[in-house]
Amino acid sequence: MKATSIFGGVQVFQIIIGIIRSKFIAVLLGPAGMGISGLLQSTLGVISSLTNFGLSTSAVKNVSAAYATDNTEELNRVTTIFRRLVWFTGMLGVVLTLLLSPYLSQITFGNKKYTWAFVILSITLLINQISAAQDVLIRGMRRIKYMAQSSIFGSILGLLTTIPLYYIYGVQGIVPALIIASISSLALSWYFASKLSVERIIISWKDIFGEGKEMLYMGFMISLSGTITMFFSYGVRIFISNYGSVNDVGLYNAGFAIINTYVGMVFTAMSTDYFPRLSALAHKPEQANQIINQQAEIAILILSPVLMVFIVFIKWIIFILYSTAFLPIQNMMLFAAVGILFKALSWAIAFLFLSKSASKLFFWNELITNVYMLLFNLAGYFYYGLTGLGVSFLASYILYTIQVYLVSNIFFHYKMSAELAQIFIIQLILIFISLAIVLYVTEALAYILGSLLLSVSIAHSIFHLNKRMNFIAYFERH
Repeated sequence: MKATSIFGGVQVFQIIIGIIRSKFIAVLLGPAGMGISGLLQSTLGVISSLTNFGLSTSAVKNVSAAYATDNTEELNRVTTIFRRLVWFTGMLGVVLTLLLSPYLSQITFGNKKYTWAFVILSITLLINQISAAQDVLIRGMRRIKYMAQSSIFGSILGLLTTIPLYYIYGVQGIVPALIIASISSLALSWYFASKLSVERIIISWKDIFGEGKEMLYMGFMISLSGTITMFFSYGVRIFISNYGSVNDVGLYNAGFAIINTYVGMVFTAMSTDYFPRLSALAHKPEQANQIINQQAEIAILILSPVLMVFIVFIKWIIFILYSTAFLPIQNMMLFAAVGILFKALSWAIAFLFLSKSASKLFFWNELITNVYMLLFNLAGYFYYGLTGLGVSFLASYILYTIQVYLVSNIFFHYKMSAELAQIFIIQLILIFISLAIVLYVTEALAYILGSLLLSVSIAHSIFHLNKRMNFIAYFERH
């Protein structure tokens, strides 16, 4: 709960900074400049996903497990190996970008005008990989305060260093701004990582690759899975563009941007705090079970009222955040909001695969999921348009939740607690009733009935959160 509230606050702050930055960039660079910046970053992102071997995720398990043993020598050894591997993968990204820079420019922009931009920006792949390495140490050793401070200061520093460049140089300031943003992020992560009690030791490259092969292999599987996800997501957008319109692609992106941004604090907490905790106790089945159930309970209790706000007041949320032109995404977002509840439960369980280093199982689980998600999305849009995409999202995560539970039960003997099942079912019923009300009754009556159900959901969440933390008594004492 502490981690979720901290990262939730950080995310709200980052959203505000992001809005300010986007506004400045839109005014100073215009649509064309924003497009150039976005294309440069997305292209480098693809190269990074292919060369970073997913170390920023896989290494968290190794660092957190070593830290949990209180064995300083083992922790120093793991972090030294990881840091060396980061340099290797970062340089791999640099070299690949340098070699492919003319082709990247041609493929991305239709000409070779941006070849030198890719050549110069290639260094950011190494810088970002080293920065990610420092973040992994902070996450693995569960320094929540450092993570939050690094994110906040990074957002402010990024805003203050890039906006002047765009103001003075316009589009010509994009490349320097991206490099400075990477350096700023590295400086902050290095500063906070330097506060940790970790020492570098001398290890041969032979031992590094020998002992780090599990880390690399698992990271490669994670990276490959992420690349496949990106490819399938791209396929969905191409399908929407061809069978519908570019306008529908924009509406689809806008709808899920709202959902992912404003409920993202729970999933951010899972990847930053929960995953290291679970990894440290992955070899203890009973304790791992308990941690999974606790995380799922907290996620559902926090998310449920938020999702009900989305469902009941979706029309106003779209109007406030965008405009009336985006109202066609209303029904899509209603079904997607219900799907998020299943996503929270399934994610809490799915992290068990990573904590157990079950890289092959993780890869095949995610590959199968991506295949039926793609098919559901294509069928949903083909038959029901944007609403079908929301329904397909919900159907995909219902199936994914069942799949993840069965797999984790068979391979790792995970069992959902009766209390978690009860909490999930009650909140799910409230959400489904709210969805039916919004879809089938008049708008005025939907607000009244929906608000009543929202109050019940909030009361239910407060009751169970207080049962676990007794925060009402704490506030009464203070």
